[in-house]
Amino acid sequence: MMRVLEFVVALVIVAVVGVVVGVIMPGSGHVERSLVVGKDMRQVYDVLANFRRYPDFTVQRKYDRNTQFTFSGKAYGPGAEISWSSNDDKVGKGKLTVATAEPSFDKIDSTAKEAKVVWNLDNDWRGQDKHFTLGMERQGTRGQLTKITWSYDVAYGFNLIDRYSNLYIHGDPDAFIQFSLNDLQNVLASVQNIDYGKLIPYIEQTQPTPVLLVSSSIERKGGLDALNEATDKAEGQIQAAAKKLGVTVTGPRIIYTTNYGDQTYSFDVALPISATSVTVNGQSHELTAAKAPDLTAPASSSTAAAPAGDTTPGSTDRFGRLIVDNDVRGVLAFGGPALKGVWNGTAAGVPQTRDMLKAYAQTHGYKFDEVVSRPYDILVKPEVKQGDQVTSYAQFAIYLPLTGDAPEKTPEQEANLQPPSLDAGAAEAPAASGTAAAPASAASAGQQ
Repeated sequence: MMRVLEFVVALVIVAVVGVVVGVIMPGSGHVERSLVVGKDMRQVYDVLANFRRYPDFTVQRKYDRNTQFTFSGKAYGPGAEISWSSNDDKVGKGKLTVATAEPSFDKIDSTAKEAKVVWNLDNDWRGQDKHFTLGMERQGTRGQLTKITWSYDVAYGFNLIDRYSNLYIHGDPDAFIQFSLNDLQNVLASVQNIDYGKLIPYIEQTQPTPVLLVSSSIERKGGLDALNEATDKAEGQIQAAAKKLGVTVTGPRIIYTTNYGDQTYSFDVALPISATSVTVNGQSHELTAAKAPDLTAPASSSTAAAPAGDTTPGSTDRFGRLIVDNDVRGVLAFGGPALKGVWNGTAAGVPQTRDMLKAYAQTHGYKFDEVVSRPYDILVKPEVKQGDQVTSYAQFAIYLPLTGDAPEKTPEQEANLQPPSLDAGAAEAPAASGTAAAPASAASAGQQ
């Protein structure tokens, strides 16, 4: 009987000690890890203020490559959500929600020194009010570096079991942060290092449009003079072909970028026309969208792709484009969502605007394929000169076609921010011929 009594007393003592220790243990937990990356703070902020790139850097995909992610809520900023599900107990099920993002994205410029994004966490880790805080601090002599501090905070309240779980906060939560932070660095390294802070891009739903086009290329050392000469020649060929076909040109010049190389710039010059069906060699042909070349398909009919080097009018080339004559092709262009930016100045600013759109798309998780759906620019308004003096800028609309599940609007559209007008840039001279455009200032269209 004494032995039983001693055992009961021992259990009571252990229970009391356990309760006392649990009571005096911290009622909350905190763990953090930091990393410095060679990226502008705005790019880091944009990646973290939405979840479209989250599957690319979360360690959950390493635990289980079959983890399923689902996006919901807003596409960007507070209210954006991502949930996941996995058969691996280490991943399980859960959800993240962007709770706050401070300051707002349009305040993240070169003068902003710090920013913070908070993700609320809902998973099977113990505790309440679980959240990640992702702090950003601009560093470097020119502000070209960003220190990312990723922390995890949890409240345990008076739940003693939850309080004891604080002993393991350096287990799953710590490992999650450390491994995900390292992969976040890799994702950021894949983004082109360009400042798009003054860019105000829109997502536009483009409509299929019939065009005639001519392929061309120039040596980049020729600068804008070579570009203007090549485009003028191509436009002349297209105008002549349109007259012969009995169709009219209905809009401004379009340039599709094929390859913007170090030495050579290859591109297609296009003009929209009034009909989707044209008659070539006495036969009517319906213009269709271009496609990737099928090198294995035999040419077995009059409408089959022409052999390499064959420019027989009425046949199609390896991209499925109608051959109108030796130089001119007909195709159905556009269709689908595209990321659009505006540039006011000379054509020298178009390549930089295009690069900004690519970097913006990467940080916001918008998918694009430059091989299948090439970027293009439209000369919305030509430059106006009086003698040698420029009296009005040219305005270019630059488009990056998007693939996959793109949102309906960019954050800038949601905030009703407006791209610059030509009047906004009237106080500045355009970029010099043959040079790359400098980043636009706030007054200049920065919508590169």
